[in-house]
Amino acid sequence: MEPSLLLKTCFLLVPAVLLGGLLLSGRRWLLRLPLAVVFGVVLAFGVALWLPGIMDYLVSFCIMATIYAILSLGLNAQWGYNGHLNFGIAGFFAVGAFTMALFVTAPPSGAMVAYAQQWFGLQAPFLVGLVAAGILAGIAGYLVAQPILHLREDFLAIATLGIAEIIRLIFQNERWLANGPQPLSGIPQPLSCVFDGPTCTWLPDWLVQILSVLDQRDYSYLYLAIVTITLAVVYVLLETLVRSPWGRALRAVRDEEASAAMNGKPVKALRVQSFVLGAVVIGVAGALYAPYMVTIDYSHFKPLFATFLVWVMLMLGGSGNNKGAILGAFVIWAVWSGTGYVTEAMRAALQDVAPDVASRMAFLRWSFVGLLLAAIVLFRPQGILPEKKRVSRFLKDVPED
Repeated sequence: MEPSLLLKTCFLLVPAVLLGGLLLSGRRWLLRLPLAVVFGVVLAFGVALWLPGIMDYLVSFCIMATIYAILSLGLNAQWGYNGHLNFGIAGFFAVGAFTMALFVTAPPSGAMVAYAQQWFGLQAPFLVGLVAAGILAGIAGYLVAQPILHLREDFLAIATLGIAEIIRLIFQNERWLANGPQPLSGIPQPLSCVFDGPTCTWLPDWLVQILSVLDQRDYSYLYLAIVTITLAVVYVLLETLVRSPWGRALRAVRDEEASAAMNGKPVKALRVQSFVLGAVVIGVAGALYAPYMVTIDYSHFKPLFATFLVWVMLMLGGSGNNKGAILGAFVIWAVWSGTGYVTEAMRAALQDVAPDVASRMAFLRWSFVGLLLAAIVLFRPQGILPEKKRVSRFLKDVPED
């Protein structure tokens, strides 16, 4: 196996092991870990040896599925743990993406000043942009939570959906902020310097030497490792929080708010904290989305793609279960990607026979996702991986996951 193919297979191995761990979620971790590694090795090296032509597609698929998995985890922190019916995911997603873009890009100069405008450009490192995106999305979540969290269910959903549209329209119309209706382009990608010659002097020599076998077109493999590591960090933090007394208090407020208040729990503070936590995670997902796309604008953050699809992912995977949130994201993104090929084939077949019908094939994808959502609600409302009601590791009669 060529060195470049071996390295790319190792990058693909990371999400394969993650997927194996999710599929084996019912077993104890001491047994699940080696089984997940074996599953990942067989899957990654099997693809590399027998289906090398689809490796690039699988990597791009895994990157987007991982970003959506982080979005699903953010929604789970709000809805799954505290019952917030948040239909404004797209708004916090946009805040995270545009914050990352503003922090890591340079301000327009020269002739570009007449065509591109933005509030500021700090040329900050990727990690600074990632942290700033999470913080600003959290601040936005806090400001939104104060006036609307006293609402319940459908009223809260309407309010959050309206706020998300307000945020999107601000980015669309205020050109001084992020170039308005025109794309904000030239977003630098982290660690892309390894392909630009000796510019990554801060990296260890051994790492630069290992990555030197990759070409510029193989950057997506490197970015896959970045987004997967970020997903793992977010997952571990959320699992730690939900298994803590604070996380159990969130569930108590969700299930029986009056009883939690009578037992001295700060109900309003807990509801705000849960909403802000979810907004931070969603902002981190936006921060990962912006460098991958390189160019973003307001049209990337419409409710169908950045809100509705995330809800379907969480409901299929299992609300209140972080593993289910990740698994649902991968499954639904696979369904969404697969239906794209089906509708394109149907459109090509009907182009000459029924052009009016062929032009409407794009709506078939949303119809299929809508039918899938209805089937989930009717036949599997708890999701693939149902919520575990007892999560404390201090209870001896509860086996570890």
